[in-house]
Amino acid sequence: QVQLVESGGGLVQAGGSLRLSCAASGTIFSINVMGWYRQGPGKQRERVARIDSGGSTNYADSVKGRFTISRDNAKNTVYLQMNSLKPEDTGVYICNAEGYRTYLSLSYFEVRGQGTLVTVSS
Repeated sequence: QVQLVESGGGLVQAGGSLRLSCAASGTIFSINVMGWYRQGPGKQRERVARIDSGGSTNYADSVKGRFTISRDNAKNTVYLQMNSLKPEDTGVYICNAEGYRTYLSLSYFEVRGQGTLVTVSS
C-alpha cells in the first residue's frame, strides 16, 4: 500500500506565497511521476503541475511563471512552490503519484492524497 500525505496549505493574501509538500510512504520501488491537481469551488479538477523521475516538468498555463514543482527522490517527496498567488488559485490541492511497488510491472500503482486547502484572499 502506498499513501500520500500533503501539507503546507493555508490562508494567504493575494500576492503571497505558499509551499506545499507531499510525501509518499509504503512499499515503493520507484515513482515515475508526481504531481498536483486542484479543485476550486465550482470548478472542474485541474492538473496544476507534474514532474517525472528525470526532473522534466509540465505546468498548466494558468500557473506558468508563478508555480514551481520539484521533488526529492530520496525522500519520495514532491513540492509545489506557489508565488504571486491569486484568488482564483483557491482550492483543494491534491497530490498524485504513479510508480511501482516492486520491480514487477504488475506492481504498478497510481494514488492520490486527501488534499490540502489553499485559500487566497483578495
